[in-house]
Amino acid sequence: MRLLHMSDIHFGGEDAPALAAATAFAKATPFDLLVLTGDLTQVADDNEFAAVKAWLAELPGPMLATPGNHDTPWMGLAERIAAPFRRYARSVGPPDDSGFAADGLTARAINSARGWQIRLNWSKGEVSRAQTSKVAKRFAAAAPGALRVLACHHPLVEAAGGPMTGRVRGGRHAARHLEAAGVDLVLTGHLHAPFMQALPYGDGMTYAVGASTLSLRERGARPGFNVIETRGGELTVTAMAWDGLALEVEHTWLAPLRRRAGDGV
Repeated sequence: MRLLHMSDIHFGGEDAPALAAATAFAKATPFDLLVLTGDLTQVADDNEFAAVKAWLAELPGPMLATPGNHDTPWMGLAERIAAPFRRYARSVGPPDDSGFAADGLTARAINSARGWQIRLNWSKGEVSRAQTSKVAKRFAAAAPGALRVLACHHPLVEAAGGPMTGRVRGGRHAARHLEAAGVDLVLTGHLHAPFMQALPYGDGMTYAVGASTLSLRERGARPGFNVIETRGGELTVTAMAWDGLALEVEHTWLAPLRRRAGDGV
């Protein structure tokens, strides 16, 4: 199984050479699913979403996407409150509870972004108990042996050494229930820095994986994306980085995948 994980492209402020290199990589490398974890635009205007739509049309293979806080309109408070993901839905697809299934893979996306919140920094994440319950039930019913992957924009549990916080309301509750449902990977963006760590619940074999950005909004890490591979019960996460001339391996993480009754791994 091979997944490509890209995030935080911020069309309108994208790093054009890095994005071109990532696009060429996707076109040249067979993969089972491309996962996009939000902030595809900078201010969510029509021109930026048109660029997103054109870019997505270039890419081969199946895709699963979820929005980020930048994918809600930054101009126009009324729209941000009443219909924050209307533009996203027109150009990308459903903003919440989308999924993908294939032989050996069950992937779901939930929307951790909000158009507004009753707190000073509304850009931080939230996962409701209703969202958690619904997606956990879907994963619990997944076929034995399937790799279980969740995508959302904000890290559910703070990343160790991360350049900023997610402060996700309901994040720890969601993480505990996803681990109990046997989720293997929680893929996120938002931080603009790659990371991998085990969630601190259950058997410690549900892994949080963050991707870097493909924009000019760097936070101490080079632009890039992740290549996620499974083979023989082992997980490999490779963070690819753009060095200004070419893509190179930034970091590689190795970890065992959990074994379940009836699984083929």
